Amino acid sequence: MFNDYKTSPFFDEMFTPDGKPKAHYETFHEVIKRFSEDELREKHETAQLSFLRQGITFTVYHNNVGTERTMPFDFVPIIIPPEEWEVVEKGMTQRAEALNRFLDDVYHGQKIIEAGIVPHHLVEDNPYYYEKQMKGVKVPLNNHIFLAGIDLIRDENGKYHVLEDNLRNPSGLSYVYQNRYVMRQVYPEFFVNHSVRTLEHQMSFLHEAILDHAPRERKDKPFAVLLTPGMYNSAYYDHVFLAQQMGMDLVEGRDLVVRNNIVYMKSIRGLKRVDIIYRRIDDDFLDPEAFRPDSALGVRGLMEAYQQGNVAILNAVGNGVADDKAIYAYVPEMIRYYLGEEPIIDNVKTYLLDKPGDREWVLEHLEELVVKNVGASGGYDMLVGPHASKELIEKFREKIIETPHQYIAQPTIKLSRAPAYQGEKFYPCHVDLRVFVMRGETTHVLPGGLSRVALKEGSLVVNSSQGGGGKDTWVFKKKEEGEDA
Repeated sequence: MFNDYKTSPFFDEMFTPDGKPKAHYETFHEVIKRFSEDELREKHETAQLSFLRQGITFTVYHNNVGTERTMPFDFVPIIIPPEEWEVVEKGMTQRAEALNRFLDDVYHGQKIIEAGIVPHHLVEDNPYYYEKQMKGVKVPLNNHIFLAGIDLIRDENGKYHVLEDNLRNPSGLSYVYQNRYVMRQVYPEFFVNHSVRTLEHQMSFLHEAILDHAPRERKDKPFAVLLTPGMYNSAYYDHVFLAQQMGMDLVEGRDLVVRNNIVYMKSIRGLKRVDIIYRRIDDDFLDPEAFRPDSALGVRGLMEAYQQGNVAILNAVGNGVADDKAIYAYVPEMIRYYLGEEPIIDNVKTYLLDKPGDREWVLEHLEELVVKNVGASGGYDMLVGPHASKELIEKFREKIIETPHQYIAQPTIKLSRAPAYQGEKFYPCHVDLRVFVMRGETTHVLPGGLSRVALKEGSLVVNSSQGGGGKDTWVFKKKEEGEDA
């Protein structure tokens, strides 16, 4: 099965450089070897159909036309030993705390700017910095980040680095659950001799974190809703799944109304007061009075109610200023400044192209680097130098010279790989991991997360909109935690 599988020159999640399965993959490897090629192909097809039957889809938009797709699924899991996961958990908790303190600071004292650690213009000129709407607003628990989705990669030595912080509306939590569900249904053999940390009670941690943000006088029996832009949103399945799992009402903007700075949900029994809104709508569309007047998705008067402390909005408004790709370069300094600690998991080295020295060096080495637009996501407006044509490199050179503040550059890291099976054979594919950090009165990190895989051979882009897929992520239990899967 793996005779033609090559690990070099990358760090492989499953195999050692000499082609032997790593200790934590040995049992899994033994099980795979018992399947015939026909059985593997049949199981692979059954898994893909399972996603289709359940309606687990996302929408890709191209030229204003939306196409619904199922997330391609690969059955070879990413397995993380408990001692390794402990480091990830601590690193993600530390990073989310520092980023939250930064957000609280930029909307209040701005001490980190006064100290000269984060440049003033990166905050003030940031399109996601909402000074007028958020300056001085006290959010529940002083917590701007209820849910963070932090993307990790591993380099050629197996060392973790943070690639990106998603602090506005991180998506993908539903896929973590569905990947596990499909694995258990289609490949039950894998779980017999493995002690994997369960996802079963994780939704209760998420729900508790939501309810922790209730306004003080409404703590006794708060009412929370999940606000969606509607069924045409690319992540609508995610919204439906989360609302169902937590027993929350799924609402659209037209289902809510603000009276005397109090938010209510319309129901057949009349108006019901809303205390917490877990929103999956971008800031700009939340309230036509405060942001875009043409928004038909939001709720008129919502920001006034929020500023008065009568409703909690999760994640907080204005978080985009902290997950900007240029601000990202300063997160290690935030950790040192706010927490007095060294980063447990560090950034990828980042060049800021509005710095003349960085820009000059990057323009000379474009064919070796990855260049990203600080305002883009999903793998768009990105240059991967070693895989790019001369024409594309020259196009990006012009873009950088014209608007240097709009781009950052990073070395091309040899992203770790793992085996993928897509109906015919096993081949190595690049992977990353989105870790979900839930923050209420306490912080909880979901064990595992969403492993994303670049299923096109040789591709470095894991985003589902660019041909990427998902894998189940297993965190093994410590020996004393027992042996139940």
